[in-house]
Amino acid sequence: MDTTSLPKTSLQSVLRVRDFRIFLAGRFLGTLGSQIQSVAVGWQIYDLTHSATALGFVGLAQFLPMVLLILPAGDVADRVDRRLIVAVSYTLQALAIALLIVLTRMEATTVWPFYLVLVLTGVSRAFAGPALRSFVPLLVDKEQMPRAIALSSSSFQVAVIGGPALGGIIYIWGPVAAYGACLAFFVAVAIAFIAVRTQHRQQPADPTLSAFGRVTAGIAYIRTQPIVLGAISLDLFAVLLGGATALLPIYARDILHVGPEGLGLMRSAPAGGAMLVNLMLIWWPLQRRTGLAMFACVGLFGAATIVFGLSETFFVSLAALFVMGGADMVSVFVRSTLVPLATPPEKLGRVSAVDLIFISASNELGEFESGMVAGWIGTVPAVVVGGLGTIGVVALWMWLFPALRKVDRLTDVKPG
Repeated sequence: MDTTSLPKTSLQSVLRVRDFRIFLAGRFLGTLGSQIQSVAVGWQIYDLTHSATALGFVGLAQFLPMVLLILPAGDVADRVDRRLIVAVSYTLQALAIALLIVLTRMEATTVWPFYLVLVLTGVSRAFAGPALRSFVPLLVDKEQMPRAIALSSSSFQVAVIGGPALGGIIYIWGPVAAYGACLAFFVAVAIAFIAVRTQHRQQPADPTLSAFGRVTAGIAYIRTQPIVLGAISLDLFAVLLGGATALLPIYARDILHVGPEGLGLMRSAPAGGAMLVNLMLIWWPLQRRTGLAMFACVGLFGAATIVFGLSETFFVSLAALFVMGGADMVSVFVRSTLVPLATPPEKLGRVSAVDLIFISASNELGEFESGMVAGWIGTVPAVVVGGLGTIGVVALWMWLFPALRKVDRLTDVKPG
């Protein structure tokens, strides 16, 4: 459905839905807490080790449980009340934060206990992810969904912008203060989703499918949808190669010399660009040549990554990160719209789980890849080579997925 055809009151009508407002608030606080935790853990680990490799393992510790559990979690999201899944998941995240506080209070000097706690964080996020990504269709009508998805994305981006900056400021008082804020946010999210009244209409298990077949149904479906497969795999490889997030503490401390406050601003800059582009997409959505626009913006993401990698000036680095976030937002918007429009409701949890595997691989595994490559060839060469690789992926994907390149209007996409 083209958002320009919606009545002017549609935005207000979406916001009148009580449970959707609770969902927005819960997602905002949960994302805010996760961003603060990311800044605090990254700075604390690098402060203990001065090692890019150690920062890489921060991403790996969270990625491995995600990739191992995400498919079963998608099946659970289709068959269990999603309110309960989210509430329990954020309770586990609160427990993980409490353990980080204990480790900090004990003045732990080795990093492996921190990695074990981050594994618990990865487990909780594995189950929360598919439930959250398939939550909006439960709360609003089909006509309201494009606006609701845009508002949800805006809430997420505001938290991603504010979280790192807030985390950098709070970290001035030490990691315990930052972790304490995260603990309060995660507990609030668990309580918020318990308060949601809308119940998930649970899907009965298909008697013709084995447990393995049921869990992998999302993969089977995506394999038959080249447009969806191309969109989410493009984001995977582009961000996997071009992501420099894991190396930001090194830039903040050793290259740009801006401290934890500067680190928070750098982590916020991509979200600032993403937020600006997201607002533009709400009011002026992509109308034509959507596929080509996505490819062009992912190429821009790679070029901006190269600029960031070579920059030794803080404000140039911030500008490059801002452009990276704005360019990436176009790909995120296209994928976030394609997946629910191209997926039958009874499979949305499992398809969302597969989508999250790609997202997690591009983020957490991308952090691991960046840390390993930086430890091997150096920080600046690793970022520049990654940006070049992203541009190469764009060229290759335009050839491999011509149907995605030729997508004109998103609203023409239907479930396969």
